[in-house]
Parts: sequence; structure tokens; C-alpha cells
Amino acid sequence: MTPDAQNPAPPVPRDAATVVLVRDGADGIEVFLQRRVQQMAFAGGMTVFPGGGVDPRDGDADLAWEGPAASWWAERFGAAERDARQLVCAAVRETFEECGVLLVTGSDGAAPDAAALAPARERLEAKEISLAQFLRDEDLVLRADLLRPLAHWITPKNEKRRYDTRFFLAALPDGQRADDRTSEVEEAGWRTAAQALADFSAGRCFLLPPTWSQLRAVAEHRTVADLLAVEPVIEPVEPELPLGGAIDSLRFAQAAEYRAAMPSTTPPPVL
Repeated sequence: MTPDAQNPAPPVPRDAATVVLVRDGADGIEVFLQRRVQQMAFAGGMTVFPGGGVDPRDGDADLAWEGPAASWWAERFGAAERDARQLVCAAVRETFEECGVLLVTGSDGAAPDAAALAPARERLEAKEISLAQFLRDEDLVLRADLLRPLAHWITPKNEKRRYDTRFFLAALPDGQRADDRTSEVEEAGWRTAAQALADFSAGRCFLLPPTWSQLRAVAEHRTVADLLAVEPVIEPVEPELPLGGAIDSLRFAQAAEYRAAMPSTTPPPVL
């Protein structure tokens, strides 16, 4: 059927990267989570992982890169090589922009001073410079080996804002700390995956299905080393959503478990 005014074609999803940043804690693996400000056009008020859209400027840019090549990521994520390159760059950029953690090293292999790079972080967030330019200017090397592929979720077709999101896993590098110095979130911090899931069920935060799903995957492991050793099969998940439906009407493989975990006292938001 040809799209028309009554049945327009769904928006083309924008490529995006999300990073599940983890560290070992006394009570299990801890995950860095952020609650987005209510004013955000997408997922306002939701608890999420750091992430954002790709920057086309990174697709063909000359930058120092260590670890699995873009072709390796393309195979894992079912993407074109140029797109995979942009996705890895987005994962590194967004982790720095949104929580100040650098998945890079100097050209000599030394850890960078994130605090000294605060002005560059602001320029990145303002989109004044690309990640590639930032790395060249500061003589830094992108460390693709600090990332792992985790999952692939696509926003339902009848959403106005759609994202084709690849989820990455990364351990917090030694000597670095994650912060909340971004205008996009009202609070951020570490908690175990089990705590985050319990907070969701108690109505203390709200998790979209992709976030909930990755937290469940993290909660299955005791240490970051165990988690990083897993090689998940990445298959795209694109939930179905009835027109005008709330989140609890989403249809995907674990939808029944997601609905069962939702707080009974808080009405689910309409997407």
C-alpha cells in the first residue's frame, strides 16, 4: 500500500549509540544511569544510559583508532562499515559529553586528564567540533577495544522520533569518574542493576524497555569481567506499538515480563 496523508510512511530512524557504563561494586555490578530532564523531546523524565545520535562528520574522518576495526563492528551490528564507524565514534563522544568519561588514551598510551579537557567537552556538546577533530587536536587515540557490542533496538514505527540504537558495554577506566555535568539530565549516579530494576518496580524511576532489558542482562553477572566475557548475539528488536498506546501496550519478546515489573501505582506514560 502506498503511503498517503491518512497513512504516512513511518519516519526513518536516526542512528544512535548508547553506552552501558559499568564498574564492580560491593553488592554487584554497578551501572551509571541518568534521569533526563522533563523538557527533553525524547524520553523526558526517563532513567537512561548515556547516549545520543551519530555525527556524519566522523564517518570518513582521519583519526587514530585502536582495537576492533569498523568492519568488525559492522559485522556485529549488521551495519555498513561507515555507519559502524560513526556509531563507535558516537559511543565514545556521548560518554565524554554526558558523564565526562573518556574511552581514549594519548598517543603514548597514557590516560588523559579529563578535567583538563573540560573546554573541549563543552565544544563537543555544542557540536562546534566533531569527535575526530577533538582527538586530532588533543593527540588522542580512540580505544574501540574498551567497548563491547551489547544490543540493538529500534523505536516503533508509529513514533514521531525514531532511533536505530546500538547498545555498547564499557567498563569505567581506572582513575576516571563519571559526573552529572550535562544540561540534559537532572540527576545521575551509580547503582547496581538489581537496585535500578527494583526502583523501577517501586515507581522510583521509569525505564523504557531497552534500558530495562539491558539492566536485566547486566544483573545476571557478578563481576564486570564476567560480563565483558559474554559475546551476545546481536539481533534487532523493534517493538510494535498500537496507535496512541501507552508503554505497557508495547509488543516485543519480553513484553509480558516488562509489564509485570512495571509499578502498579504509576500510570504508564503514552509514547
